[in-house]
Amino acid sequence: MFDDLKGKTVVVTGSSKGLGAAMARRFGAEGMNVVTNYRSDEEGARETVRAIEEAGGAAAAIRSDVSKAECVEALYDAAMFSFGGIDIWVNNAGIEEGAPSDQKSIEAWQRVLDVNLTGVFAGCRCAINHFLEHDMLGTIINLSSVHEVIPWPHFADYATSKAGVGMLTKTLALEYADRGIRVNAIAPGTMNTSINAQKLADPEQRAATERLIPMGYVGAPEDVAAAAAWLASDQARYVTGTTLFVDGGMTLYPGFQFGEG
Repeated sequence: MFDDLKGKTVVVTGSSKGLGAAMARRFGAEGMNVVTNYRSDEEGARETVRAIEEAGGAAAAIRSDVSKAECVEALYDAAMFSFGGIDIWVNNAGIEEGAPSDQKSIEAWQRVLDVNLTGVFAGCRCAINHFLEHDMLGTIINLSSVHEVIPWPHFADYATSKAGVGMLTKTLALEYADRGIRVNAIAPGTMNTSINAQKLADPEQRAATERLIPMGYVGAPEDVAAAAAWLASDQARYVTGTTLFVDGGMTLYPGFQFGEG
C-alpha cells in the first residue's frame, strides 16, 4: 500500500471490467477517489463502484466514449464536479478486432485507432492541461501491450495503436518532465480477463499460450493493478517515459529460453 495515494483522485477509463476494473479497485483500496468510466457496460461500472466503496475509497461512474475528444472533455468535467480535481489519469480503454489485414476495412482500422491511440492522446491532453493550469505535479499512466513491440498478424491496427501509445508516452514524458508531470505506460501480456476467457478455457489453447510465457502461467489483473499503484505513487517519483512490461517475460523471445535457436 502507498500512503501518499490516500485522498488523491484518479480517472480510469474503460474501468467497468477487466484490467480497468482491477486498477480502479486497487486505487479504491489505497483510499483514493476513483472516477470510473464506461461506454456501454453500466452494470459493470456500478459493480466497480461498489467494489471501490467496499474497499474504502470513493467513486463515481461516468459514461463516456473516449474515441471522441468532446466526450473525454466531458469526462474531465464530471471528475471535477465529483471530486474537485484530479491527480492521476489512467488511459486504459481499448478495443481489438481481429481480421486478415487484406480484408480489414478502413472503418475497422480507424475505429481501433480512434479508441486506442486518439483516445489516449485526448486523455493525456486533458490531464496535462489540468496539471499545467493548477501548477501541480501530476501522473499519467497509459495502457499499452506487449504488442507495442511484438507484431500480431490479423491485429495490425491494434499492434500499431499500442506502438503509438509507447512513443506518445515517451514524447509527452520528455515534453513535460520539467513541469513535474510524469507519463508512463504499462504493457500487459496475456491476462486472465474476460477478453481471453474463451481461449484460456480450452486446455490446448491455454497450454499453447503458456508456452509463450517464460514464467509459465497467465497473469492476473491484480498484477497490472499493482504496477499501476506503484507508478502512481511517490515511490516512482523518478520514473517517467518508460513502458513497464507486466508479461511474465513474454517479450523476452521465449523460444530461446532453453537454448533453442
